[in-house]
Amino acid sequence: MSDACLFCEIVAKRVPATILREDDHTLAFPDIAPVAPFHALVIPKRHLAAWRDVDDAQLASALFRACAAIAKDAGHDDGGYRIVANTGPGAGQSVRHLHLHVLGGRRFAWPPG
Repeated sequence: MSDACLFCEIVAKRVPATILREDDHTLAFPDIAPVAPFHALVIPKRHLAAWRDVDDAQLASALFRACAAIAKDAGHDDGGYRIVANTGPGAGQSVRHLHLHVLGGRRFAWPPG
């Protein structure tokens, strides 16, 4: 865990967050600056800066399973949802802890961004 990382502080329960889902490998909570009616973040409990640092297929699978589970729990399973992972500042990653955005509740354009 990185002491200077906001998301590590949330995992350690030193920074409060509304936990939507938690398992051995992941934690999910609402984004503080939502861009959709439903906007949650799914993070690994272990500090990884970006996708390039994922060295475990089980963790990658757990992250996507958590995304699907919270989308379903929020009622977006049938209507559709989007999963986004920004990697690096040029892509919009503002916290250097791997996180996936789960967005739902509105129509999304393609291509994104």
